[in-house]
Order: sequence, then structure tokens, then C-alpha cells
Amino acid sequence: MKMLIAIIKPFKLEEVREALTGLGVQGLTVTEVKGYGRQKGQTEIYRGAEYAVNFLPKVKIEMVLDDALVDRTIEVVQKAAATGKIGDGKIFITDISHAVRIRTGETGTDAL
Repeated sequence: MKMLIAIIKPFKLEEVREALTGLGVQGLTVTEVKGYGRQKGQTEIYRGAEYAVNFLPKVKIEMVLDDALVDRTIEVVQKAAATGKIGDGKIFITDISHAVRIRTGETGTDAL
């Protein structure tokens, strides 16, 4: 099992969710986050005054997947979240050693 963590632009969330549903991903967790990458934020103009926005709003999507779904899920998220502009986000993959469904006690991929 693997955990896929994707940091994306907030307005792309629904498009990514629909693509993941079409792929057969059954569950995910979404968190509103703020951060910056290489661009170190951005400069915006509000009422004629220029100011720096150091932390940009993003959405973090987390899901645990069977190993067989990982590569296809990466492709789907990358395609759905892309705008072609700086700040599109990142995808991280980590190993999950064990999972337990609290309600039933199922373990491993059965718990997903």
C-alpha cells in the first residue's frame, strides 16, 4: 500500500476529485493548507498598494492506495491538476505498512 499526497491549487480540487472517482479511488482526505515552493509566494496589488503574499492557499489531498493503482493515480492527478503555470503543486508517495478499518477490524488492503 502507498499513500499519495497531492498539493494542488484549490480551484482544481473538483476536477481532480472527479478524475479520481472515475479511476475507482474510493476515499480521500482534503485539507486546506498554505505554503510556498520555489516562487516564495507572490506579489499582489490591492487598492493600488503592492504587498507580498508569502503563503499561497493550496489544497492537500491524501489517499491510501493499493500498489497496483499508484502509477495510474499519479497520471490522473497530474493531468487533472495541471494548469501549465508555476505553482501547480506536487505529488508525494510514501509507503504504508499497515491499515486497519476501525469499524470492522479489517486490515491491509481490505481496510481501504
